[in-house]
Amino acid sequence: MQRVYAVRGAIALNEDTREEVVTGTQTLLRELITRNSISPDAIVSIFFTATDDVHAEFPAAAARLMGLNGVPLMCARELDVESSLAMPLCIRVMMHFYGETKPEPVYLGGTDRLREPPDPA
Repeated sequence: MQRVYAVRGAIALNEDTREEVVTGTQTLLRELITRNSISPDAIVSIFFTATDDVHAEFPAAAARLMGLNGVPLMCARELDVESSLAMPLCIRVMMHFYGETKPEPVYLGGTDRLREPPDPA
């Protein structure tokens, strides 16, 4: 039985250039799609956030360049919270899609530490 799922992912970039934003975002999206067997037609929407140091391109533009046309896309800034595990040059994504199995998140470029629980101190 199909239902709507949301899957998270993140990637750390090496630098803030248009090429790096496009390549990194597309690498992350392809890995999410491949690892979770998501058909592009099953994607409901994609929400991107980027840290304050990403200025060269919109992550959503990278999705459009790889053919995800007709999918609602939105970009926003990641909150700059002092106690967070934030990392520089980071793009995060939450993809909503129709599927049959619980998806596996994808964290690339050392971003897996973003999944650690916050320090209670």
